[in-house]
Amino acid sequence: MTHEKYWSAILSTNELSPLPDPHTASAAALIGDVVFCSSILPWATCGSEPAQPWRGSNLEEKTKAAVEPIKRLLKNQKAVWGGDWNRNLYGGWEHVGSQAMQDAIDSVVNSLGLCVATRELPHRLDCSHTIDHIAIPKVWIVDDARRVSAIGLSDHDLYFIEVQQT
Repeated sequence: MTHEKYWSAILSTNELSPLPDPHTASAAALIGDVVFCSSILPWATCGSEPAQPWRGSNLEEKTKAAVEPIKRLLKNQKAVWGGDWNRNLYGGWEHVGSQAMQDAIDSVVNSLGLCVATRELPHRLDCSHTIDHIAIPKVWIVDDARRVSAIGLSDHDLYFIEVQQT
């Protein structure tokens, strides 16, 4: 994850239309009438530009700089936003994020009318909840939300949700 590398992707079995990346560590696409955005957000020990895509002198500034363009892209859209947000949003053990970071994320989620369907799911480590998230419109119904182990493939597990659009 260095300069001029891909950080996020949107993959679909349905036809998609790529959208401009809202941030260097995010990717966006239109699938049907839904805008999907996948993002990696900064973490406590991440660097800054030019080697890393983060702008700001601390984690809160870096997070705000990353999420504000996402907020602008997704505003007034039917949207799904997910990815490695590097923050346990549920509570408990935390070592990569901060409360100010969570406040910035929650502000964007709330302003877009989303809810984080993965908020309460477990992390691979028994002592925490996931830092990988999927946010969907509040009006959608979550039928299933779960963690699927990806040990041997990634240092992150797969988080899966099944929803009903209302």
